[in-house]
Formats: sequence, C-alpha cells, structure tokens
Amino acid sequence: MLLLAFDTATPAVTAAVHDGTTVLAEAYQLDARRHGELLLPAIDRVLREAGVDKHRLTGIAVGVGPGPYTGLRVGLVTAAALGDALGLPVHGVCTLDAIAHQARAEGLAGPFTVATDARRKEVYWASYDADGARTEGPAVDRPADLAPGPQSVGAGALLYPGAFPDAHGPEHVSAGALAGYAAAELAAGRELLPNIPLYLRRPDAQVPAGYKAVLPA
Repeated sequence: MLLLAFDTATPAVTAAVHDGTTVLAEAYQLDARRHGELLLPAIDRVLREAGVDKHRLTGIAVGVGPGPYTGLRVGLVTAAALGDALGLPVHGVCTLDAIAHQARAEGLAGPFTVATDARRKEVYWASYDADGARTEGPAVDRPADLAPGPQSVGAGALLYPGAFPDAHGPEHVSAGALAGYAAAELAAGRELLPNIPLYLRRPDAQVPAGYKAVLPA
C-alpha cells in the first residue's frame, strides 16, 4: 500500500505519503487563505521526500470535511483530478475522524469530542467513545447548544473554552494521521467515504436578493 493523503478542510494545508505501516513524509503549513497555492507544492514535496514516484501510488485519501466551502473544494478537486489522471481510487475521510485518530495516537483516552472552527460563531463537531468510534455527528452548531464529552480537542474547542471542558490539541488535522486512519480502515476491509464534500450548510457566498437574470434576446 502506498497512499497519498491530504486535507484542506481546516486552515492547515497538509499532505503525506503512507506505506500502510508508517508515514514516509509529511508537510504541514497553516494558511487559511492559500490552500490552492500551497497544496500541489506540498504534494510534490512529500512524494520527493518519500522517494515515491506518483505512478507507484495505490490510492489517494482526502479529507472531505466538514469545512468551509472555499478551502475544502481545493482538496476534493485535486483528489479527483489526480485520481483520474493516475487511475487511482480516491478514498474520502471525515476530517473530524482523522483528528480523533490523531488525538488517540497522541495518548488521549476516554470519550471525547472533536470540534473545528466553522466560523459564524459555530463549530463543526463529532463525539467519539473510548475506542475512537464516532457516536454522534458530524454536525454544525453553536457551542452553547452542545453538551460535549468530558474532553474536547480541536481548534473549535480551544476557541470556545467555556463550552468545551478540558479543551486541548491537536488543533487541526495532520495528513499523516489521516493517512494512518485510512490505511487502517482499508486494511480492515472497511469502506471509506466517497470524494463528496461534507459542507453541512450552505456556502457563505449567496446570490443577491432581487437578482434578475439577463437572457439574450
């Protein structure tokens, strides 16, 4: 197995190559406004650092959100284009599941909630049991409307400490963790998600009220 993994659902632009057992190379950069600029160079860098020709890859794993529309679509379109060009399967991974996998790998024990920043004073969230299995979500809500578990991770939890008990990192997803989660699920024979975005709400950009279409005569 040789997976190329990447995610653009959070402010982190992150990519990794995973051989089914370990991360061979990983790139991670925080910049919420430059996903489109940074992703392809990051992919090129991790392939070079791992010493892996793209034609040797066996699959692509991509974070499908939830996340803001503009950033998220960069990763999904890139995954679709690479998958088509290289003839590779594209496996979608819920970004919150990847953060949960990362938190448990870093030693988190017991039930917990993952929350990322959804803007508009809301968070994208999901809850997990002690084994890391998702029990609720993904969903988008105001922090005050939630009853999270005894522990919380993610940038959304850190942003609203009054609503999330014992909030700590990881803040954003790591492509290495996403790749590790995808590799474990595939090795166990479990299907991952399609390459379809989990937006959970309408994009911020809207057609102005009273807009009139002008058709040619």
